[in-house]
Amino acid sequence: MYATPVRELPDGGAWTYEAKLDGYRCLAAKRDGRVVLWSRRGNGFTDRFHEIARACDNLPADTLIDGEVIAIDHETGRCSFNALQHSRPNADLQFYAFDILVHRGRSCLLLPLEERCGLLMEALTKVKYPVLRSTPLDATPADLIRAAKELELGGIMAKRKGSMYLPGKRSDSWVKFKVQRSQEFVIGGYTLGIEPFDALIVGCYEANKLRYVSRVKAGFNPYLRRQLFGILRLLETNRCPFANLPEPRRYRWDVGLTKADMEHCRWLRPKLVAQIAFYEWTPDGHLRHSSFAGLRDDKRAREVGGSSVL
Repeated sequence: MYATPVRELPDGGAWTYEAKLDGYRCLAAKRDGRVVLWSRRGNGFTDRFHEIARACDNLPADTLIDGEVIAIDHETGRCSFNALQHSRPNADLQFYAFDILVHRGRSCLLLPLEERCGLLMEALTKVKYPVLRSTPLDATPADLIRAAKELELGGIMAKRKGSMYLPGKRSDSWVKFKVQRSQEFVIGGYTLGIEPFDALIVGCYEANKLRYVSRVKAGFNPYLRRQLFGILRLLETNRCPFANLPEPRRYRWDVGLTKADMEHCRWLRPKLVAQIAFYEWTPDGHLRHSSFAGLRDDKRAREVGGSSVL
């Protein structure tokens, strides 16, 4: 079940609120005496997050929970997607459980949200750190947004009381409000430079066509550039994947990609998804002050649509 992006949080007694954390969506199941973790795409997470899997061994038998794997950077004390993506040694991995789909062999999908939360609390009774329960936040939407900005959280989730769990579907019973400008984009190429590459060329799908939105130069160190370049080279193609290129001019902040600029580009099959932080969308549909945060191997490229107003 996925949340719908909104421009403002709903208010009133029909909603409950939680922190929106910037990490990997993860399902954890205990069945036949074994714990298995996997991503929203079905990729295995058990070996990658073995400490979390070990903690989930204390779940009741035949239980399936939903949550988010995050990394806390020890230097900043903040949730860091970059630290999660690159498995920094100074990062503290945690799993925040926020829902339960199966409890002791019984499906919970049709149960109201409040009852599922109670069963989740019971299921986590013997489960220790680094597995934690995402707890409801008791404050007004305005106060929650203010606190989320101060703590540099990804945003706030609002969930409709009494709502059911709808596997694999995006629902307006769950909505998300982002306080940080951060979004997934498809990598469709890179520009040449002194290093293995100078910038990533990214875009998003609109009406089944990939639209260019930015060149991303920031967010890399030399090691990361070399590591990422090894992946990019495997996807090279002669064909530009962006339907809106070339652009007629570079626009303000030098974000456009003209025909002359394209001579210095290398194109890729649009398979990779990147998390990109940015200051704002420009009026002409580009990103201002964009920075690479990491690859999203839990998302498919075709899932990445435009969101210039959210």
